[in-house]
Amino acid sequence: MPSDHSAQRLRLALFDLDHTLLPLDSDYEWGEFTSRIGWTDPVEFSRRNQAFYDDYVAGRLDVHDYVRFATEAVRLRGAAAAAEAHAQFMRDVIGPAIHDQARALLQRHVDAGDQVLIITATNEFITRPIAQALGVRELIATELARDADGWITGEIQGEPCMRAGKVRRMEDWLAARGLSWQDVDSTFYSDSMNDVPLLEKVNRPVATNPDARLRALAEQRGWPILELFAAEKQ
Repeated sequence: MPSDHSAQRLRLALFDLDHTLLPLDSDYEWGEFTSRIGWTDPVEFSRRNQAFYDDYVAGRLDVHDYVRFATEAVRLRGAAAAAEAHAQFMRDVIGPAIHDQARALLQRHVDAGDQVLIITATNEFITRPIAQALGVRELIATELARDADGWITGEIQGEPCMRAGKVRRMEDWLAARGLSWQDVDSTFYSDSMNDVPLLEKVNRPVATNPDARLRALAEQRGWPILELFAAEKQ
């Protein structure tokens, strides 16, 4: 590719969210939060929530089953109660987990003129306010289907934003702007083996607070490893 064209390519800085920009899993923590405020049975919900999380870490999660489970309490409570609860979740759980290291990393890309996106498997209801709190306007997340009144049904709208689906969702984002991978200079930060398809697609993969399997792969392939939170990773 000619150097003058390369210089004109849009620079993208893509970020996973959970355990990458945050030292926790927002999806899992939201579930635990709903138990603490009395929306779910704490023992049974925690058991099932942990089982789904273990499946995610192992790369065998059925995301449709999980989203039905994870959104049930919200769906039954309704939009007003859900918004109020999420605001409390942001104050109590997410706000304290947004650290200066993450903000500084995002800001470095903004200052460099990069287009910053968060691309996450966690659903839009949980993550959109988090992206806003981080100052990131572009969010690609698992979208939730809505009923005739505009409220969530518990099903997923379109393709889940996980594993190879992240690549396809990112390609949809590019295509909507008349772009392809050849038109962008891309970096992707992620902690998870689930994100290997997108890590392999970008120009610069960065294993960020990586799980054990991703760390081993990054070392094998010579990918940079970033310890954004070090001992804070859960």
